[in-house]
Amino acid sequence: MPTAYVLLNSDLGTDVSIITEIKQILTEENVEYEVRGVYGVYDIVLKISSDDAEKLRAIITNKIRKISKVQSTLTMMVIEEQENL
Repeated sequence: MPTAYVLLNSDLGTDVSIITEIKQILTEENVEYEVRGVYGVYDIVLKISSDDAEKLRAIITNKIRKISKVQSTLTMMVIEEQENL
């Protein structure tokens, strides 16, 4: 199953509202996900999976990255061929 990890940087103090918005978007899109606020270089870590890789890319590019107060993202797509090693 196509999976991506997305690391997000947000404006100071906006991580909770961004996580809430991410959950709303991804629930509507009917994809599997986990999202957590974290300490460190990034503020939020998102794991998102879908049966359709193109849908996954579209959600990340057109919805997640365009959330207000998201400063930057780093997306890492899982190499599907290595998932069962």
